[in-house]
Amino acid sequence: MKNIVILISGRGSNMQAIVDAGIPGARVAAVIANRPDAAGLAWAAERGIATAALDHKAYASREAFDAALAEAIDAHAPDLVVLAGFMRILTEGFTRRYEGRMLNIHPSLLPAFPGLHTHERALEMGCKLAGCTVHFVTAELDHGPIVAQGAVSVLDDDTPDSLAARVLKMEHQLYPEAVRRFAAGEIAVVDGKVASGPGAAASLLSPVPSSKA
Repeated sequence: MKNIVILISGRGSNMQAIVDAGIPGARVAAVIANRPDAAGLAWAAERGIATAALDHKAYASREAFDAALAEAIDAHAPDLVVLAGFMRILTEGFTRRYEGRMLNIHPSLLPAFPGLHTHERALEMGCKLAGCTVHFVTAELDHGPIVAQGAVSVLDDDTPDSLAARVLKMEHQLYPEAVRRFAAGEIAVVDGKVASGPGAAASLLSPVPSSKA
């Protein structure tokens, strides 16, 4: 049984999708937030999942917060750390501590549009496809070996909000499947890339191009 610790900052909709997926061989051991008022904490607690809140504002430095966060995570002996809307830039020491066992999901088809305002930027560039990327976390922001990607068509009448909503639905499909593949031992990083193997068909998800779903 793989222990998973999920980090959130808000409602944690991707956290909820992972929990609801009931992934075989995996157990969400804890949900930890950097904001005491994160709505996802109550959702997780109602389902019997251990929760903790570490207010990043209470720490003198980013390094001090990351050290406390690592201690809280390690109390649950995690096999995998999952960032699910965790809005903190992590220090290099923290990312190295969990190298090869920490995943993030980003709302663009990386390496395009790292950082913020991904949907606005995709529309400004006239992209015909948008989507999301699950990747291993490294010290470089929104980089690291790509595990899986999900694509949606950009529609002529899309706004940043409508595109974001459709990409989020894709995230809720893609992230649990990526976590399942990790728990099943189907993911291997070779020469800085995630090698295709069993379950490789789940590395890309794409709905019917005209779908609003």
